Order: sequence, then structure tokens, then C-alpha cells
Amino acid sequence: MTKNLDSGGLSSIAHSYDLFYIDLWGVVHNGITLYESAINTLKELKKNNKDFVLLTNAPRPNETVKNSLEKMGMEEEFRNHVFTSGEAALSYIKKSYSSQKFFHVGPPKDFDLFVQFNKNKTSELADSEYLLCTGLFENHDKDLNYYKHLFENHIQKKMICTNPDLIVDRGNIRELCAGSVAMVFEKMGGEVVYFGKPHAEVYNLSINNFKKRTLAIGDNLNTDIKGANLLNYDSLLISNGIHKLEIINKGILELSKEYETVVNYIQSDLTW
Repeated sequence: MTKNLDSGGLSSIAHSYDLFYIDLWGVVHNGITLYESAINTLKELKKNNKDFVLLTNAPRPNETVKNSLEKMGMEEEFRNHVFTSGEAALSYIKKSYSSQKFFHVGPPKDFDLFVQFNKNKTSELADSEYLLCTGLFENHDKDLNYYKHLFENHIQKKMICTNPDLIVDRGNIRELCAGSVAMVFEKMGGEVVYFGKPHAEVYNLSINNFKKRTLAIGDNLNTDIKGANLLNYDSLLISNGIHKLEIINKGILELSKEYETVVNYIQSDLTW
């Protein structure tokens, strides 16, 4: 049974956990502004000497996301807890693909992910040895059929996906993410290496989580909650995020079954 924390707040269960994995987009901010109640929750976690990671499926290095959060007004003491899927992917690429040519699928703004090995970037898919997917092209950000044609003769190459999210809400606008492109590639028979939630590596790289009682907090059943389930962590779903309308229409019990997830707690917004 999923317990609702709207009346008691996170403070009612925080004593049961040592470590909190907290999603950023949809929980701490909406892509434009910070949520005051979420920032207050981070302050309370620090007061109570709780470990937490602001774990985000952002296809960018940690420093890039920290800079964005600084512009939104987040204090440094909280920005220092950021860990991104892009950072995890970057570590893997340095170890395994440092000299191989790649074709970048995503917007130009994501260049900072591969700036250290930009010389390996090729403008022709046919010349590449692997695909690096950080998102969608700016002029093809709504039509996934474009990518079916793009990948048609290249599914024998491996794709590295730096953001498993399918969609995200930027303010009130819903956008497709790299995970949607990777899904197209997989359905065509291609192999994808994912970095980010729900995959274990991004959790394990971000902090020492050995034998810590852990709660994962997020608004996405496919990534935040699925990741918690796979790692045997308890989970808290923020219901005013990506699944808001689905929760209103179906209820959390039916929806969690539909997504094959276990949701231990639910809260409208992250509040202490």
C-alpha cells in the first residue's frame, strides 16, 4: 500500500533513512524556477545530517548543471550534491571509447559533454564507430520518425544514451528526451548502453551507498521509481510531476501496476 505524505511531510519518515537520492527536474525545479518547498527540504536534510544526492538524468557534466542551478538561485551548499547521468557516461567514454569516432545525436548545447574528445566527432553517421545520444536535433525535436530513417542502415553500431528519460516538462511545455530516441534505435534492433536512472551505475558512482538505508525521490515511474525498485530502495513519488494527469485519472495503485513499479510513498510536492 502506498502511503500519502501530504499531511506528515518527508519529516515523518526521514528518521528511517540515511541516504536520499532526489531527482531535480520535476521535484526541485521545473526547468525554469526552483520550488521553494523542495529547497527548504534540502535545508532540513542538512540540518539533520542526512546524506543526499541530487541525481539527475541530465546529459551534461556535473559542472554544467551546477551552473544552471546557480542561475536559478540555488545555493552552492546544495549544488555540490549534484550528480548527472552525463557525468557517468563521460567516465565510461573516457575508459572505453576515448579514441573512437562518434556521431552526436542531440542539440549543439550538449557539446560540453564531449568537449574533451571533440576531435573524435564526425559529421557523417557513416564514418562513425558509435552513436552518442544526448537528445534530439533542434530541427527534429518532435518527430521520432525522422530518427527511424536516420538509423536505418546503422543499427549494427552501438548507441550510448546519456539520458534514459522519455519526456520532460519544461514549465508547461512537454519535450521529448534522449530516451525516446534510444527506444527507436532499440526497437529497430540496435544496442543501447544507458547511463542514468533506473540503471545502477549512476547511483553507485554518485556516492558511497554501501549498507545505507536509502530512499529514492522522483516524479518519474520509469526512471526514479523503477531505479529504486531495481536497487531495493524505498521510493517516494512526487505526484505533481510528469505523471500528474495519469495519477488524477487512474490513481496511484492502478498506475503503479501499469508501470510495473512499487511506490512506497507519494507526495504532491516535496515538502518537509
